[in-house]
Amino acid sequence: MSNPQTPENNGGKDPRFAGVTGGVEIAEGAGGKEAVQEEKTYTVKPGDSLSKIAKALYGDANRWKEIHQANLDQIKDPDKIFPGQVLRLP
Repeated sequence: MSNPQTPENNGGKDPRFAGVTGGVEIAEGAGGKEAVQEEKTYTVKPGDSLSKIAKALYGDANRWKEIHQANLDQIKDPDKIFPGQVLRLP
């Protein structure tokens, strides 16, 4: 069964989303009902910066702070991200 094409998973056709992947996280919500939340990630490529990623994905380079905040556990210095690093997207 193949996945439908979405901005998060477009079969690699749109280069702006080439490093974006999605996953599913099941969390227990209010009343004991399960809620499905999709977690989006981005794999850092050579030459990337948080502002370049924010510009490509959100159209606004200033949103790099949101990406940094979502990844404080692995990004100590927002000027130092590394190819292959997998970032959570807010």
